[in-house]
Amino acid sequence: MKNILYRAGERGYANYNWLQANYSFSFGNYYNPMRSNFGALRVLNDDVIQGGMGFGEHPHDNMEIITIPLEGTLAHKDSMSESWVPLRAGEVQVMSAGKGIVHAEKNNDSADFINLFQIWIIPEEMEVEPAYDQMKFEASGRNNLLQILVSSYKDKQTKSLKIHQDALISRIDLSKNKDYTYNLKSNEHGVYVMLISGEITIANNILEKRDAMGIYKTSNFSVKANQNSELLFIEVPMVF
Repeated sequence: MKNILYRAGERGYANYNWLQANYSFSFGNYYNPMRSNFGALRVLNDDVIQGGMGFGEHPHDNMEIITIPLEGTLAHKDSMSESWVPLRAGEVQVMSAGKGIVHAEKNNDSADFINLFQIWIIPEEMEVEPAYDQMKFEASGRNNLLQILVSSYKDKQTKSLKIHQDALISRIDLSKNKDYTYNLKSNEHGVYVMLISGEITIANNILEKRDAMGIYKTSNFSVKANQNSELLFIEVPMVF
């Protein structure tokens, strides 16, 4: 097994007053040639958006974009519908930019902040028809169990959102002293483990809140929860 440790304090950071962003990989004005991607995972931004603020209309193409609100409510609008749709903590959004899409995102609350993960995954198919979907996932469904949030259109998994890549995005909430073994789909895949909260041990490394580890060249790995912990797994092809 090979792994890369990404400490929370080593992420890129930007403060735009209305937006505080932590960048796991090169993004915007943050550039680190050693942190451009993890396989097909291109972006993992940990954003805090102030009340009433957001991203104005802007275009994307040929990217699978996943948004996971952790606190608060986001509002989404795109060129397919031209109407604002709320996205609440507990829900997940996927947008296949494909041939091209224009969208806007804003904090749906005028006063309170929202905290979210924005994830970009490089697709295996280019120039597809743009698509949008969102789904609610109950926290009870990941209590010491793997809860799959996003999978490939080619995957038979039916209770998840779909993207154009052989990827899996999942969450698990582990109780203190619990162990969990993650099994990869393929030896050509890797898993980016983001610790949302708590403390865990992987391969003799202790990870704390917002630390991450990229794991590859293995069929499985074990996680031990030293505290009650919330984890996000992003499994992607390492060759694409």
